Amino acid sequence: MHPSPVWTDVGPPEPPAPSAARPDRRSDAELVARSVTEPESFAELFDRHAAEVHRYLGRRAGERADDLLSETFLIAFRRRTDYRPERLDVRPWLIGIATNLLHGHARAERRRYRALARAAAQPPEHGDDPADSAGRWSAEALRGPLAAALAGLHARDRDVLLLFAWGQLSYEEIAAVLDVPTGTVRSRLNRARRQTRAVLGPASPLEDPR
Repeated sequence: MHPSPVWTDVGPPEPPAPSAARPDRRSDAELVARSVTEPESFAELFDRHAAEVHRYLGRRAGERADDLLSETFLIAFRRRTDYRPERLDVRPWLIGIATNLLHGHARAERRRYRALARAAAQPPEHGDDPADSAGRWSAEALRGPLAAALAGLHARDRDVLLLFAWGQLSYEEIAAVLDVPTGTVRSRLNRARRQTRAVLGPASPLEDPR
């Protein structure tokens, strides 16, 4: 059987509507296991996690996020028999697949950050409504230094920083996703923080909010 058609043509997903917890609600790991014999069960994992994965991809890949989200869930579906719940929960597993896909677009990601930084430094176009221009200028002023800071990071350090800050993964989860020791995660994260702090100052939005 093939996975649900929803994974082949997906736009920015909407978070599922809040509902009361059901006592018979299956865990993510149970859904993955069940999907081996009942492939349609995997669709519920999309419903649960697509919005978060898309948000992470959108921040890193911009307009390519839709395609990468589809590919992330297709890969997860094909590899569902390899999933090991004792090693990693489903959400970080999906974020990890998305991150691996981003590795194939590392240069494009860096170019995107540089373009955002340059765009934020440009003055507003003539003829814009002053109020609208002020709003855009404020947003770009915040985005520009952040984009410049991210563009200046080594890809490995940027991965760790954004898995932590935007993916909301723990040190241990990042280590499992990247297949590196936890100590390596800590050293890369510290190095990335030092570099971004030098550009953004102590109020960096990438500092640990937890």
